[in-house]
Amino acid sequence: MLEIIISICLGVGLAASAGFRVFIPLLLLSIAGYMGWVPLTENWEWAGSLPAISILAAASIFELIAYFIPYIDNLLDTISIPLATVAGTLAMVTVVGDLDPLYSWTLAIIAGGGTAAAIATTTSAARAASTATTAGIGNPVISVLEAFFSTFLSVLSLLAPFAAVIVVILTIFGIRKLYRKMFKRSSLSRKRNNLKIDQQP
Repeated sequence: MLEIIISICLGVGLAASAGFRVFIPLLLLSIAGYMGWVPLTENWEWAGSLPAISILAAASIFELIAYFIPYIDNLLDTISIPLATVAGTLAMVTVVGDLDPLYSWTLAIIAGGGTAAAIATTTSAARAASTATTAGIGNPVISVLEAFFSTFLSVLSLLAPFAAVIVVILTIFGIRKLYRKMFKRSSLSRKRNNLKIDQQP
């Protein structure tokens, strides 16, 4: 029972990481599976192979670089939410063993995909607000923070799954609070611009 709980916590942590960056948590999970640090479920042992590691490494590098290009990052955000949902689901189902497939997939979709989608939605909204307020200049800063959190949370999930879940909960509340402030500033600046336009003769 304890192993199942640990697996669920690991899956939630990796799914949350996928909300920040899709491929980094999958890459680290693949490496951990290859090294034998994390047991992968029987049908997903291929995820811990060298070909899988190579593909995920290339995808991670491409994703990291693309998010540093203004407006390309906004374009990626249009597909990041469904991709993050899929990645979160796969991360969860890959590590949750000893469960009936019906329960494991249900858990993966709800807890894994749901967690990833919630974070991806918030980060996409933050980037949109940054683009509106800074014309994309502030987007690379957000990209650095997202990449850092994705890597940190992935490593923490692999080393200390219980601690990772606590960090995930705190992170969700924290980024929502932060991004609400960003949206308030964005809406205030739009109102000021509209007032200036209206006041022009």
